[in-house]
Amino acid sequence: MKGVLLKDLYIAKSNILVTVVSLIVLGLGLSFLLETGALLVLAPAVSTTAVFISITSDAGSKWNKNVLTMPITRKRLIGEKFVFYILLAGLGFIAALIPCCILMPTDTAITIDSLYLYASIGISAALFAGGISLPCAYVFDPEKSQVVFMLSFMASTGIIVGLVLLTNLFLSVKDHMLPAFSIVLVISAIWFFLSYRITVEIYQKQDIN
Repeated sequence: MKGVLLKDLYIAKSNILVTVVSLIVLGLGLSFLLETGALLVLAPAVSTTAVFISITSDAGSKWNKNVLTMPITRKRLIGEKFVFYILLAGLGFIAALIPCCILMPTDTAITIDSLYLYASIGISAALFAGGISLPCAYVFDPEKSQVVFMLSFMASTGIIVGLVLLTNLFLSVKDHMLPAFSIVLVISAIWFFLSYRITVEIYQKQDIN
């Protein structure tokens, strides 16, 4: 899996570099208008676009068909894409966190609690979106997959809102904001893992052209 992951990182390195630098600059630039920590909500999901570029590229170049002649299983190929997704989401998170750390000493709005809250929402949104769009990338053609990729972020927002409302029936979200979104984060991680298992099952039964 390491070699396959390095291949995707090499192909996407320019895209990743631009995304990371843009997030850092955006965070510093928007600090005069908005709370910088809010960038943590968007950064993890926004930074994952390279995963779908790599999936589309693999399909277009027939790389999937050729790599299966090598000593690597379909399960490991799918696992690499999910690891790649998490890695990119993590890089986006770190890139958005850098301006927050730089500005924290001078901005009283940036606190550990606020950063944790925004990070929980952002990572949850990325995991829910990935859990929806990654399996679809192996079911639909590249054009439809791109549409699903964009719609998945809207869907993840709806899922988070629904979970928060459901949690509020048992625990006052207003009074226990951090624990409530911690629950959402755990559920999103479980969903992402289940999505991985589903995607493996789909890919195992798929004819590779």
